[in-house]
Amino acid sequence: MTSDPIEDLVRKELGRIAPDVDPGEIDRKGDLREECDIDSLDFLNLVTALGKALSLPMPEADYPKMRSYDALVAYLRTSRHAPDSDASPSA
Repeated sequence: MTSDPIEDLVRKELGRIAPDVDPGEIDRKGDLREECDIDSLDFLNLVTALGKALSLPMPEADYPKMRSYDALVAYLRTSRHAPDSDASPSA
């Protein structure tokens, strides 16, 4: 485990989807689906599980932003700290 809860969550969910993959040995900048030998349904399950765990919307339009391990972690960090789009602006 790391001291980063986002990375810990990604590793946990990735381990659930692709149990034979050692996250420490994948190319963090390589295509996540290729690196982990997962198909599009597995990727969808991974993204859905991460979104549910973090209470984040994970729109399909953003999937290209989650192409690599590092990109996925960065996306989750950014989305988690982004202002809520449903919040009304301050007057």
